[in-house]
Amino acid sequence: MNKDQVKGRVEEAKGKAKEVSGVLLDDKKMEIEGNIQKNIGKGQSAWGDLKHEIEKK
Repeated sequence: MNKDQVKGRVEEAKGKAKEVSGVLLDDKKMEIEGNIQKNIGKGQSAWGDLKHEIEKK
């Protein structure tokens, strides 16, 4: 695993936690921020996955 994969998955988990907290607390702003953070993390981990595949070849 490279650093982009790790950082992306950490951000994805933090975003998901924030999103769920927003739902439970009925805080739309927190829910939206968590969703955005989660999706940014997904993008970063996907970038890391791509870099990993390129390095393997």
